[in-house]
Amino acid sequence: MPSLPVALLFGVYLGILTGIIPALVAWVLGFLFKYLTGVTLPGFGVVVLGVALAGVNGGLLALADPSITGSANAPSVVVALLVIMMMVLYAHSKGDQLGATTPRKLSLRKLGERTLSLDLIESVGSNEVRVRVTGEVADVEGYPPLPEGLREQIRTGEWTFPADLDLPELEIRLAERLTNEYELGDVSVSIDERGRATVAAAPPFSGLSKRVESGKRAVSVDAFVPTGLARGDVATVMTVDTQVRGTVLSARSTRSDGSTPPSTVSGDEPDASIEGGQEPPPVRAPTTTGGDGQVTVAVGRTDAEALLRSDRATIIVEARGTRREYALISLLRRAGKRFRRVTVRAGGELAGETLGTAGLRERFGVVVLAVRDGGGWQFDPPGTWELEPGTELYAVGTRDALDELGKVVA
Repeated sequence: MPSLPVALLFGVYLGILTGIIPALVAWVLGFLFKYLTGVTLPGFGVVVLGVALAGVNGGLLALADPSITGSANAPSVVVALLVIMMMVLYAHSKGDQLGATTPRKLSLRKLGERTLSLDLIESVGSNEVRVRVTGEVADVEGYPPLPEGLREQIRTGEWTFPADLDLPELEIRLAERLTNEYELGDVSVSIDERGRATVAAAPPFSGLSKRVESGKRAVSVDAFVPTGLARGDVATVMTVDTQVRGTVLSARSTRSDGSTPPSTVSGDEPDASIEGGQEPPPVRAPTTTGGDGQVTVAVGRTDAEALLRSDRATIIVEARGTRREYALISLLRRAGKRFRRVTVRAGGELAGETLGTAGLRERFGVVVLAVRDGGGWQFDPPGTWELEPGTELYAVGTRDALDELGKVVA
């Protein structure tokens, strides 16, 4: 009789050898059931079938058969059975995932699309996916290296996107976010199926010229700078000879002693540090503290020539108005509410029902503000609206209520 380690190794070898065909059958069954019916085949039934296909009499009952467990090669047989079960379950799981992600209407374009892993989307628990940078942020050949502080900010960042985007679209959107948030000179992004991004970036070319629109000129004037002036504000610059309307690109105000306060509007913004385990301060747009200083505005060419002839100007900031949508979001957040977009999946509890019969307000405490199907968005939908697979719901409720709704809908 061989020693126990040898018997166990022989059992692993025997299980792998005899489990190939059962695993292949389990993969095919899992894929076909999910693709054709949208139903996941029970894993226990697949395991029983796989062990039976492996040639073990009685299937899983062989684990309790005295003729097998009491034989001289019992360790090898039991280990082989366990290996076969694991192979069958794994193959069934992968077939089920492939059946869920394979489009019902196949085309060359669909087959060539790179998409996120279904496991990643399900682990997030909503119709969104979080993208993180993996590894070090590389430099772009031909450009100066990134500053270490900027490199660390990008490496530790996290960005949220809709989960129904394919990988090329995700890469484009992340590149745009990085370019806009950090004003990068160039950026290259690659994202894998697990939502891990590999980034190569070049530092900003300059702190000013990128913000000047085509056809405009940047002019700096000495002025008494209002308190709270921020980049992007629309201001009227008044001089002795002219009155010019332009967009603020940067501003700097000075204290009475002539020093510059840390709150300035420029291309380089101070980083907030955390000391002593305290929470970081709330993020606010950089603004001026008021006082004598200098303001740079983007104006037309003719207006630029008029401003250059003046030694000093008066700055009048124009009102931008109220963004009602931001006010609404702020009120809902104060009440502990959140927004979320969820998609009705085939085989879910809500598939085939109407909004009225589903009773989302009574069951989950959420309110559906809008729905979208093939015909576009419908705001304030009626209770007779049918929740077909693929219908998107834009719901408002507490975080826990939206999480529960997302599980039921999926």
